[in-house]
Order: sequence, then C-alpha cells, then structure tokens
Amino acid sequence: MRIVIPGGTGQIGRILDRALTAEGHEVLVLTRRPRRDQELHWDGRSLGRWTAALDGADAVVNLAGRSIDCRYTEQNLRDMRESRVHSTRTVGRAIAGARRPPRVWLQMSTATIYRHTFGTPHDEATGVIGGGEPDAPRSWDHSVRIARDWEREQSDAATPRTRRIALRCAAVMSPDAGGTFDRLVRLARTGLGGPVDGGAQYVSWIHDHDLARAVRFLLDREDVTGPVNLAAPAPLQQRAFMQAIRRARGVPVGLPATRWMARAGAFALRSDTELLLKSRAVVPGRLLAAGFGFEHPHWPAAAADLVRRMRP
Repeated sequence: MRIVIPGGTGQIGRILDRALTAEGHEVLVLTRRPRRDQELHWDGRSLGRWTAALDGADAVVNLAGRSIDCRYTEQNLRDMRESRVHSTRTVGRAIAGARRPPRVWLQMSTATIYRHTFGTPHDEATGVIGGGEPDAPRSWDHSVRIARDWEREQSDAATPRTRRIALRCAAVMSPDAGGTFDRLVRLARTGLGGPVDGGAQYVSWIHDHDLARAVRFLLDREDVTGPVNLAAPAPLQQRAFMQAIRRARGVPVGLPATRWMARAGAFALRSDTELLLKSRAVVPGRLLAAGFGFEHPHWPAAAADLVRRMRP
C-alpha cells in the first residue's frame, strides 16, 4: 500500500512509519521541515504539491497537531485547536479534490473526549461529554471542546468515497527516547514515581506494537467506520500504573505527590495538571468486537517489555 501520514514526524508517526515500512508499504510523511526523501513539505493549512501524494494513495493517516505537553495558556490552547482543526480540514479538502481519493482516512483524535470518571470505563458508545464536566475543573473543558471540534471536522468533510475513522487514542507507550514512557521511567528512577493526589485516577494506555497492529487492522477492515478507541483493554489506577514501572525498572520506592505538588511540578515542566489528574478510563469496545487481539493487554507485562527494549 501507499500510505500518506501528515504530521508523521512525532512519536506516533515514527512508530507507524517503522512498522508499515517494515511490512513493505510505501510511507510518505507530510511535515513542515522535510529531511528525508520520503518526506514532503506542507504547512497544515494550504493545498499544494503534496496533494498529488494523496491522489491514488491507499490510505491517509493524519496525525498533525500541536503537542498537548505544554501549559494550557490561552495561546497554547488556541494553537492546539487550530493546528488540529485546520490540518484536518486541509486533508479533507485534498481528499475531496482527488481524482482517485484514498479508500480510507484514519484521523487522530484523543481519549480526552471521554468524561473524567472513577467508575465504569467508557467505550465508544458511552461517556462522550456534551457540555462541561460537573466533577472536574472548568479548565479541563478546553481540551474536550478541542477534541469534539477535531472529530467534527473529519465527520463534516465532503469525502463520500473515503471510509473515515477517528482514532481516539490513549497514552502511547514506547521505549523511544523522549517519549511518555521514557519520561515516566526517568521520574521513577529519581524516586518521584509514586501516586499523585492519591493515585486513584485511571490511566488508559496502549503499547506501541499494539498501536501499530491496530492501525494496520483498521486499514483493512472495510466494515469499520467512525470513532475507534486505541487503548489497551485494562486501564488501571495511576498508583498501580507507576508501581508497575518501578518494578520493571527495579526501583523500590516512589514518593507520593499531593495535588499542589503536582501543580508545582507541572508548572516547572511547562505542562498541565490535567495530564496527571484527569481519570481516563477507556476500553477498546469496537476493536474487540471486530476481533482484534492485543499482544500486550495488561500493563505490568507491557511495562516490563518496554523497559527491556529501552536503550541502556
């Protein structure tokens, strides 16, 4: 297959690029700063020469969007929304104008679209927030609205000949340097990888191999459209999540952090407390119903595998 990946230079893009290329597929990455032969320039807003790559391609997997790992200032929130909405709109326009449009469009989305909960995990049919969250800080509404606008842009696109899937992705765990798992391991090694604000909030996650396998599965499943959760079937509480990382890395103790300490730490790291405190309990209902089998369904074994694969 020929697969085009807008925004494919980040962590998830690198995971998919490696996996799909290893299978023999032709992967073209759209990026603002191309550095390799298989990378093409685009700005995420304008149609240009890159649209020729979509014409006749088998699939497009749009990952474009500003990183959420930042302070949620007004400007950063605006940049997050605009980078997601405008890039999705631009991909939709390119598909609509293609003589031979891709047969499938996988559009990155986020598990943040689901309600903050300490109860039953959400599948694709439950927990999507229509308004604000009554049991969560009002500031968390921003990321939920961004997620809804992001998905709406794909669903409103005039691309009737292209199957569309919104990938509601949980935290992707890979051994790559600089990724989420790498930072959590570094935190554990300093002795700070304990429960945050009690650690009862749920963490939804997916192993990098299962992420790539799920995307490959969805490219071929002509009967699947709409939102699909990319998450392992066993979310777990943050205290157990970090305990598994400490055990895998051989760290005996993780000091706890209070809510105010989490705020101070997030500020120092130029991040936001929502990433630490929101309880994301998400399960992959549609993937499981379609027959997808996870190689890494449980976090302790997945964490051990990731630690083994990390560079010394």
